[in-house]
Amino acid sequence: MASQAVQLRIEHSRVVMDNGIVQVYLSNPGGFVTRIQYNGTDNLLEILNERDNRGYWDVVWSEAGSTGTTGTFERIVGTSFSVVTENEERVEISFTSKAPLNIDKRYVMLRDSSGFYSYAIFEHLVEWPAFNIPQIRIVYKLRKDIFDYMVVSDNRQRFMPLPDDRLPGRGKELVPPEAVLLVNPVEPEFKGEVDDKYQYSSENKDLKVHGWISSQSETDPAMGFWVIIPSNEFRSGGPVKQNLTSHVGPISLAMFLSAHYAGEDIVLKLQPNEPWKKVFGPTFVYLNTLLDADDPVQLWEDAKNQMEEEVESWPYDFPASEDFQKSSQRGSVCGTLLVRDRYLSDEYIIARDAYVGVAPPGEAGSWQRECKGYQFWSRANEEGYFSINNIRMMLYYLFILQSLLMQYAGCEIDVGEIIYEPPRDGPTLWEIGIPDRSANGFYVPDPNPNFINKLFVDHPDKFRQYGLWERYAELYPNEDLIYTVGASDYTKDWFFAQVTRKQEDGSYKGTTWRIKFNLDEVEPSKIYKLRLALASANVSELQVRVNDPKQDPPLFTTGVIGKDNAIARHGIHGLHWLFSIDIPALLLQNGVNTIFLTQTMASGPLPLFQGIMYDYIRLEGPTPFPPI
Repeated sequence: MASQAVQLRIEHSRVVMDNGIVQVYLSNPGGFVTRIQYNGTDNLLEILNERDNRGYWDVVWSEAGSTGTTGTFERIVGTSFSVVTENEERVEISFTSKAPLNIDKRYVMLRDSSGFYSYAIFEHLVEWPAFNIPQIRIVYKLRKDIFDYMVVSDNRQRFMPLPDDRLPGRGKELVPPEAVLLVNPVEPEFKGEVDDKYQYSSENKDLKVHGWISSQSETDPAMGFWVIIPSNEFRSGGPVKQNLTSHVGPISLAMFLSAHYAGEDIVLKLQPNEPWKKVFGPTFVYLNTLLDADDPVQLWEDAKNQMEEEVESWPYDFPASEDFQKSSQRGSVCGTLLVRDRYLSDEYIIARDAYVGVAPPGEAGSWQRECKGYQFWSRANEEGYFSINNIRMMLYYLFILQSLLMQYAGCEIDVGEIIYEPPRDGPTLWEIGIPDRSANGFYVPDPNPNFINKLFVDHPDKFRQYGLWERYAELYPNEDLIYTVGASDYTKDWFFAQVTRKQEDGSYKGTTWRIKFNLDEVEPSKIYKLRLALASANVSELQVRVNDPKQDPPLFTTGVIGKDNAIARHGIHGLHWLFSIDIPALLLQNGVNTIFLTQTMASGPLPLFQGIMYDYIRLEGPTPFPPI
């Protein structure tokens, strides 16, 4: 049967895009998605909500100079509607608003496509005032009477509670308030579970498709609603930045800019007289259905296949905006990454699986706080070869996850072999953990059985359970953690987060962890080096002392750092911090030595969540580099 041409109907207060498979209704000129018709269902969006609270772009604003990650929440309301493209193969429509940003929301429907696309161009003119933007996203609120099975990944999918279950009487708000204990849910199977949207967060590199599946009946085959994000180029914070996905509502999100797991460091701050323009998207809403009584989870497999098709098609050739650069306007960079660490090998080490990317200019590691420009990342193969394609034309620096390598001006460049020398002053005397920018691999306790999410029982991501921070004091009731090099096992004996300790009077205090290690002979008048990598910090100060717990001032302090809140939000990492600390030999002694790690902060409205996660700790001896 011949396919139907894409049609556009413009009415007084609404606009309809229709390709015979999907019909999308948008308010005119606001640009809110008010109805999605598919597979005989009149509306997949929540009809109990107001029309401007079903499918929308939103933004959070705050005043210039303000601190924190909150502000004024606002759905982006278009004030003018126009048709950009209208033919049998494609319709693209625009809803614009002005001041203090020019925002152009675009929606695109293609012939024979089971879904629709959305993207937006944000522009700040030089004469407009300064302000902050902590958040930009698209939100789709689906019908709770249709969609009940949520899928975030192959191993994170389940039937979900209703939004009613989170309300007073059915749910008990916990700390933080996003977490709710389900005490009297509509469906008894959820009783006693904790629901928290942050348990379903994903890193950008893994966040390409997620969504919902409807229950299947004899008369209504199962349907899937999927948000597909084919590229990370327009998202802030790099490949390991964590973002929200789908959660109870049922709700699905396309997050572009957020302070989650990063804090104020990644809030977009537009300065006075600063021009800025950025294209967010396109993202794709994909709809699918079963033709027979097969397992509804096959819809997830189909959605993943569709995601792969969208990724292969990137950059799309259909967006009409000149601000979205097509393939012919983009460049590439490739090369081979090798590591030279003369204390590990006399030969170059192939950097297998290393992430290599280009991001706006900045210091080493600046990409994880970058939010105004674009980033492009790739992963080296078994031979260390990497290829980063479809890079928008502008000036970039070339990064591996932590270090800055070189400038990249934007064209087709083969950089050949790149030799990376990681921070190293001497041989490894001992090390704790794996340098992977997360606390993964350290000891994560079992959850309190009264506060569980059944999905994460016997799950590799057991760190996503609620309340694990409370288990520290239960495991170490009388004294803080002591780790003995050569005898302890960091997978069992190093708690995944250094948190505060609750006192009998309900207050909290900081904690001091100890690392005990033996030195047979200290080399006098030499400098030893302590490499200290943190996977997360939340309003914390880490002080380092050597062999004297009362050393004043301490040998080293980070000062108060971090607002990533990863502990409370069930993340195994937030922003990464790397410190290199000189330890003079006069502070060390032959025999047993102790390093004291004190997290001092335990004040504020939620001292419970002040703390740090370690990524990796290494002590290096003072021996100079061996000859090349």
